[in-house]
Amino acid sequence: MQLDLAGRVAVVTGASKGIGFACARAFAREGARVVGVSRSAEGLAAAREALAADGLRMETVAADLRDPGEALAAIGEIEATIGPIEVLVNSAGAARRYGPDELDAEGFRQAMDAKYFTTVHMMEPVARRMAVRGRGAIVNIVGQGGRQASTMHIAGGAANAALMLATVGMAQAWAARGVRVNAINPGLTRTSRVEEGLAAESRATGIGRDQLLERAIAKIPMGRMAEPEEIADVALFLASPRAAYVSGAIVPMDGCAASVI
Repeated sequence: MQLDLAGRVAVVTGASKGIGFACARAFAREGARVVGVSRSAEGLAAAREALAADGLRMETVAADLRDPGEALAAIGEIEATIGPIEVLVNSAGAARRYGPDELDAEGFRQAMDAKYFTTVHMMEPVARRMAVRGRGAIVNIVGQGGRQASTMHIAGGAANAALMLATVGMAQAWAARGVRVNAINPGLTRTSRVEEGLAAESRATGIGRDQLLERAIAKIPMGRMAEPEEIADVALFLASPRAAYVSGAIVPMDGCAASVI
């Protein structure tokens, strides 16, 4: 399928690793002008080199998106030096996982800063710029933890739930001005976040890492976790003109694990 993304300026946050890196690679392969954003300049440099080894190019901007000022500065730099942002994929930030005995008010604040605000600080100003130009696509990588409560992911799940509502609300707000906003909800995905979550759950339960992982995969009807590249493929479609009539959608990608409608 021709996705018509060649030459479009596509900004991917959290591009230094995991799903964000997979998205950056996928958009670069489609010929988009990819700009990766992350807190870690070193991580971005390593990601840029990894893509270059495959003959792919990514520009980079280091910014801590928990800070709205840094987010605005990054957006301004990108649009001034590369061009108007036509696609935004928000994959930055990940809330820590806490056992019930570890979670406190600061944990909730950390989760909102790490996941909700890193996305909102980019989504809101970029959507406004897209609306002035009359077109644009935003894809938020959120998480199924916002739909199905887990005692190990209360704070992060709450941030994800808020982000889903913000996604749909922004989609409605800007639809008439050519801006589409969608979200993807990954479930268990093969990234470093898996190990962090297993470590937290092991501390809370006393159960070993391997047994916890086996239990988690056993709950997935497809019998395996997702690969980051699979999430990136759906982000490509949602960001492309092939999905021109799709907005306000929340796409689950958890291998049929969540029993919700």
